[in-house]
Order: sequence, then structure tokens, then C-alpha cells
Amino acid sequence: MIWCIEDDASIRDIEMYALNSAGFETKGFEEGLSFWDELKREKPELIILDVMLPGMDGVEILKKLRDSMEYKGIPVIMATAKGQDYDRIKGLDLGADDYLVKPFNMMEMVSRVKAVLRRTQPMQVSQLLKVGGLVVNLDEHTVIADGNRVLLTYKEFELLRMFLTRPGMVFSREQLFMQVWNVEYMGDSRTLDMHIRTLRQKLGEYGKMIETVRNVGYRWEVAYDK
Repeated sequence: MIWCIEDDASIRDIEMYALNSAGFETKGFEEGLSFWDELKREKPELIILDVMLPGMDGVEILKKLRDSMEYKGIPVIMATAKGQDYDRIKGLDLGADDYLVKPFNMMEMVSRVKAVLRRTQPMQVSQLLKVGGLVVNLDEHTVIADGNRVLLTYKEFELLRMFLTRPGMVFSREQLFMQVWNVEYMGDSRTLDMHIRTLRQKLGEYGKMIETVRNVGYRWEVAYDK
């Protein structure tokens, strides 16, 4: 879950849309009070924090987070207006993990979020995704189906990884294009359909688990009975 603290509703909505399209869950706040109230109930994976906020500003919020034993480990990306060098440097000194200078590109924001999460999330000994006899090794970038190696292209592997990471979740075409191709969805493009078709063919029996959700996108069926 990525939290966006931004008092400008239009900017906040765009940030959340871009992150949702990249496969992240989001929650938005326009000021610090509602943010702190929600923080008592759950913790985000990462916070995108604007400096200029009503009441408690972003630098104050960051300092309060870093002074807290409970919340100090939450990654924070600061968003500063052009020319706010003092606030940016102060934020980094207080422990911000990265910063964005407004106006920033939404693709850059998504890339920075991914980079910070990679740096801050604990390393796992092994990253295996298993469904029946299908085993996907994220570290080795390999796929085994019933003991047989399945050779996938990079895009096919990323599609499969998305499906198996969140089985049952419907991914829209926009989300898949943003996450796998890193571009916005082109409505008349058949690229995605072609990759899904070849992925299904290569997975054989397991390919049937990739379900087409009409007028929306695709998902991996939760139940599997071989």
C-alpha cells in the first residue's frame, strides 16, 4: 500500500492513478491529521510526502516519523516544488529515502517508488511462486511446469509474475501495460493479447488458468485442480 500525502486534489488523484496502473494499492491524504489517524490502524509500504501542507508540513511529518520507534522504518519519498532546495536538503538530512521535484513525471515517480522499495524491503532467501506443478523462481528467472523447463521471454515472464503474485486479482490492460511495458495502454494495440496467447500456449495445461475478463483485462484463477 502506497500512501500519498498531497493537499492538491488534482495532483494527488494523478499520483494515485499512476500507482494503481502500476499495480500498487494506494490511499490519499490532504493533510497530516487524517494521515496520523490512519497510521494508528495500519502501516503503508511507502509514503509519498509533499513538503507544503496545511497545518503540519511535510518536513515536520517526516521528523515525527523518524523520531518514532514504530514508524521510523517506513520509506518516504519527499515531493518538493522547484527551488525548495532548503526543504529538500533538510528532508534528506532527516532521513527521506528519495525526493521528487515538482512538476515531476508520473513514470519517474513510479520508477522511484519501485527503486526505494527494492532498497528498503528485506531480502528473501528464496522467491518462489508455486501453483500445482508450476514453479516460478523470481531470483533465477526460471519457470518449471511439471518438471519441464518453460522458456519465456522477459515480457511473458513479467506477465506471469504479476498474475501469480496476486492470484484472483483482475489486472486491467492499463495496469499490465504500465507495469510490464512501462508505457500507457494503446487501445488499438494487440500486443498484450499476442503475449497472453503465447504465454498460455507455452504453459500448456496451466495456461488455462489465465482468464480473460471481458472489457476489463486478465487474471489468474485462484483454484487449481489438476
